[in-house]
Amino acid sequence: MSAITSADTARRDRLYALLPAIHRMRDADRGYPLKALLRVIAEQVNVVEDDIAGLYENWFVETAAGWAVPYIGDLVGYRPVADGGLPPDSSVCETSPVLVPRREIANLIRYRRRKGTLALLEVLANDVACWPARAVEFFKLLGWNQNIDHLHLRRHRTADLRDVDALDRLDGPFDAITHTVGVRRIDSNRTRGRYNIPSVGVFLWRLQSYPVTRTLACCLEEFGPHCYSFSLLGQDAPLFVNPQRETDPAHIAEELNLPAPIRRLAFDKRPADYYGSALSLAIWTDDWAGFPADQPVPLSALVPADLSGWSYVTPLNKIAVDPVLGRLAFPPGQLPKKDVRVSYRYGFPADLGGGEYARPLSQQPGPCSVYRVGEAEPYRRITDALDQWRIDTPANAIIEIAASGAYLDPISITLADTQSLQIRAANRARPVLCIIDREPGRPDALSVTLGVGSRLTLDGLLVTGRPVQIQGAKSAERGTVCPAEVMIRHCTLVPGWGLECNCDPKRPAEPSLRLSNVRARIRVEHSILGSIQIQEDEVRLDPIPLDICDSILDATDPAKQAIGAPGGGLAHATLTIRSCTVFGIVDVHAIELAENSIFTSCVNVARRQLGCMRFCYVPSGCRTPRRYHCQPDGVIAAVNERVTDPTAEGANERLRVTPQFTAIRYGRPAYAQLAHGCADEIKRGADDESEMGAYHDLFQPQREANLLARLAEYTPAGMDVGIVFAN
Repeated sequence: MSAITSADTARRDRLYALLPAIHRMRDADRGYPLKALLRVIAEQVNVVEDDIAGLYENWFVETAAGWAVPYIGDLVGYRPVADGGLPPDSSVCETSPVLVPRREIANLIRYRRRKGTLALLEVLANDVACWPARAVEFFKLLGWNQNIDHLHLRRHRTADLRDVDALDRLDGPFDAITHTVGVRRIDSNRTRGRYNIPSVGVFLWRLQSYPVTRTLACCLEEFGPHCYSFSLLGQDAPLFVNPQRETDPAHIAEELNLPAPIRRLAFDKRPADYYGSALSLAIWTDDWAGFPADQPVPLSALVPADLSGWSYVTPLNKIAVDPVLGRLAFPPGQLPKKDVRVSYRYGFPADLGGGEYARPLSQQPGPCSVYRVGEAEPYRRITDALDQWRIDTPANAIIEIAASGAYLDPISITLADTQSLQIRAANRARPVLCIIDREPGRPDALSVTLGVGSRLTLDGLLVTGRPVQIQGAKSAERGTVCPAEVMIRHCTLVPGWGLECNCDPKRPAEPSLRLSNVRARIRVEHSILGSIQIQEDEVRLDPIPLDICDSILDATDPAKQAIGAPGGGLAHATLTIRSCTVFGIVDVHAIELAENSIFTSCVNVARRQLGCMRFCYVPSGCRTPRRYHCQPDGVIAAVNERVTDPTAEGANERLRVTPQFTAIRYGRPAYAQLAHGCADEIKRGADDESEMGAYHDLFQPQREANLLARLAEYTPAGMDVGIVFAN
């Protein structure tokens, strides 16, 4: 929802502004019919002018529209890859920026001049597939029988068991230990080999490294007052490297150049490469051990350690840090008396949920009052801004949280009729709203009461501790279909309210979003949510519209409801869901549209005649609307056509196409990411041959196909090149 700016209005009325004043005055007396006519004409004039301006921009690969880029590439001999998705041939078609080969075409001649060099393969991976990479020539890791005329002193022996750091990097992208030869090819479609003379491997990192800036560390009091976690949610999560950009194009990427997890031994050996306010992690304490509060704890005060089991005893005036588990420990007899703040990096597949990544901010229509919250802002707490908002009672308002950190304010909001409120994080900020149990006698929540025609937007927030509860006003008009609107975008409502150290949910049976007697249109996009519970007393009213896209719903257990009603009933809602991953059962009144989504558990609807499901994975035996190109229906139909007794083979095919994930617990780096061994029917099962699920818009199958074709094109004859995913 975007507001019409004064520049847009002036552009629409520019022909009207050219008329003499007398004609504009007479037109005003008649209700502006001439103005309306000239606006229609100006709209077409603007279209023609924009097209003429676009013709000039399409001459250059940097400014050309996505559909025109392959045509520019044709001038320098660029050949598109059919497996990666054919480019559109009209300006009316839209292509994801990931699939537009802009950088590849711009550097095509430069690539050809560097053909056959190892560093070029890393550049291709970054430019073609947008994946950080490290290229490895495996023949350099082969053990050699030494010849006096051609000595290879680094490859004359087996592994040195005393070199612990080399053993820690064994079989990874930074392996330096010699191996015996393997005869299998690295680009084989079956079992792949690595260590052979013609083999070249390109290691790719699918996870990105996201920052968390100066936020509170979590004190794990159940283990001891000296035990802390870098994550405010308290789970064990590896710290990631803040990748340093390479300045030399001929340089082969090292650990510091890639978004990889920090190894304990690497941090122990080179802590200065990782610790610092501008590097991968930093720690601030308020006057602990005499260290100033405005400066990070000096590097000399850190001790790299293995804190699994919390058995390590930290020396005085030192802080033990475990980058693999994301833990830090103080001396048991020297505890911090004030807050401990940390900056670090975590791994995640995409810009999803609350995070410090660039995201477009939604705008309110019309004039808007803005209340900024932060230490250097007019309001230090969210409740202070809400108190002023209640006094001012503006029609449209934005409460913007300016910085990352933890906010413990109790939030209770009541919107008047037609009133609009947006609570959002500033761009590249990650505020965490910790809803704590303040009143043991009754449940606590982030509570919102909607009025008729009101609008609520939650943007860029991470909510933990309790659910978000939205209810309709008692005076809401009966029989109205959608008098209000609720938007949740780029938010994380932690599944299970909180996390244990192993990422198990603390309250797995509790929903993250409760909707009670809400006559509103609910929309969720680019978010991570626990289960959604919808309670409607007036079932004779129309179901509320629930629109979810590019999101993850996690009921924390396959047998629990991801969307439902209290007591396990059907949610009185009409669901529209696109490009989502759902862990749990979906029980709704109807599904208007479901596409490119994965449902790991059963889907049940009351009205099967309404809507359809297309290009989705839905377990067999579910009560759904009609399905089109869904799995496992497709593979079972193929088996029925091929064999006379399909029982056993159909069961095997059904098992084969069951979605496999790298991790299914929120808090782990590869959460909800499809595993490498997942069936192609799922990895390429969407309507545009991308993957099903929440990461559909990453277009990873197309990027992989494009990269394989380009690697084969730029690899010297006689060499075999293969892709190895590092995560």
